[in-house]
Amino acid sequence: MSDEKPSPDPSDQTDDVLARQYNEIAALAGGLAHEIKNPLSTIRLNMDLLAEDLAEMQGPGQRRAQGKVEVVRQECLRLQGLLDDFLRFTRVHHPRLQATDLNRLVHRVLEFFRPQAEEAGVEIVEYLDPDLPRVTLDPDAFYGAILNLVLNAQQSMPGGGQLMVRTGLCQRGVALDLIDTGRGMDEETLSRMFDVFFSTKDGGSGLGLPTTRRVVEAHRGRISVESEPGRGTHFRIELPTPPRLTEAVGGEEGRKEGGKEGRREGGKE
Repeated sequence: MSDEKPSPDPSDQTDDVLARQYNEIAALAGGLAHEIKNPLSTIRLNMDLLAEDLAEMQGPGQRRAQGKVEVVRQECLRLQGLLDDFLRFTRVHHPRLQATDLNRLVHRVLEFFRPQAEEAGVEIVEYLDPDLPRVTLDPDAFYGAILNLVLNAQQSMPGGGQLMVRTGLCQRGVALDLIDTGRGMDEETLSRMFDVFFSTKDGGSGLGLPTTRRVVEAHRGRISVESEPGRGTHFRIELPTPPRLTEAVGGEEGRKEGGKEGRREGGKE
């Protein structure tokens, strides 16, 4: 017998190198974003104080200066929002997983969103499967991903509409569907919607949907979308269930089927 060990797969080594390089770049970008964010916060604070001082003065010169200060303040806020989105995007690495009731998490998101939905004329319809098995999630990260999809749906319905949220079993495990009656998307937007920094919204960072996809994929899940202009959009997230939970669900369904067969056989006798 030969004692030679099989040589490592070159593709595995390449994946390790790429993962290490990505982590280094992500850490560098995150550090740079922090370095920009800190002085930006100081600038915005000083603009707030300057605006208060100018508000106490009168005259056309002061009013013009106040308008310029407000422009700087708004740009600071916009850049801070962009940096916050960027930092969220770079932090999606290793989720802190725990057994989670997806229905309860979805309900939390919808309860938080409900006042905004009512104000926007958006009706929320829930169909949450009561027999849904628990899944392993990072609740905080996944909460943000769901909330982003819900807010996107609301923004696609400026005149109001309906958002249906549904959970259920699927071949991969469990599925979460979000279906809106909004404006929908054309083919070009669909093909680019998960591209970093791509956005069709004024002032949008273009990081919301890419971050959502990264969160889903970090949970070994899959996100898909169907849309058509004027006919709304359907997002679907599919997540795997832990093997023992899948077996328990299968066993429970088998027992139910067995009970039905037994009752049918008993009826025949």
